[in-house]
Amino acid sequence: MQQLLTILINGVTTGMVYAAFALALVLIWRSTRIVNFAQAPMAMITTYVALVVIDAGYSYWIGFGVALLCGLVLGAAIERLVIRFVDSSSHINPVILTLGLFIIIHAVAAIVFGNQFRSFPAPFGLTGQRIGDLNVALTGYDIFKIIAVLVVLALLVLLFRFTDLGLKMRASAYEQEVAKLLGVRVGRMLTLGWALAAVVGSLAGLLIAGGSLVHPGYMDSIVVFGFVAAVLGGLDSPAGAVVGGLLMGIGLSFVSGYLGQDLVSSAALIILIVVLLVRPSGLFASAAARRV
Repeated sequence: MQQLLTILINGVTTGMVYAAFALALVLIWRSTRIVNFAQAPMAMITTYVALVVIDAGYSYWIGFGVALLCGLVLGAAIERLVIRFVDSSSHINPVILTLGLFIIIHAVAAIVFGNQFRSFPAPFGLTGQRIGDLNVALTGYDIFKIIAVLVVLALLVLLFRFTDLGLKMRASAYEQEVAKLLGVRVGRMLTLGWALAAVVGSLAGLLIAGGSLVHPGYMDSIVVFGFVAAVLGGLDSPAGAVVGGLLMGIGLSFVSGYLGQDLVSSAALIILIVVLLVRPSGLFASAAARRV
């Protein structure tokens, strides 16, 4: 019972990190129709910025806020200076460019921050709770992760469903020419989509870094697990991203706990293949016909 509870709690908390990264992918997909594989190293860079601020003697929360702000600026800068000038006649061109950015940002981080492992603090305790005779592996920081992801989910749902800004972002992603004719500043909407997605990605980087060690490649596995979570839930659905992240986290936690850590990556690949074969559009896919 103790082992089962520990595995389940670990799966939920880890799944929330996957969900945060999947939300970033969903956000940029819904607002620009691009899958950004450079999201992980972008989040890694902002996490290092937070660590520099914290090491300088400032509080965790100041570093947290600076990292999110840097994510906003970094996302906007990449869209304005790089993505905007790529040939978008083929959908594969921007994707290949993000893979190139993945490599470049990694190299820059290694040069600037070094390759050594560095400890990243957590804002809340990392000690589990005791309920009756059971030691529950749910820490204060785990609760913070869950709340943070749910807040981001609620904000994204409000943005896309109940605001004119969200409607303009969706219109800019699906029908740019029509959106321009209707007076939408498409360029600004695409920049905003990249900026907001980078903020959510930065949040994922901070959540996974808290209380552990960081290095330039610490987010690499999240690219795979977060992408599978986004595909599992549906790239058009913020709620699907969270559900997909939870399913991934819990499923992989059971694989790790009962079958071994070495099989986790293989299990993620199997899940991706099954989803693509059975329901490639995701569990929460929207209808083919849509209104923007």
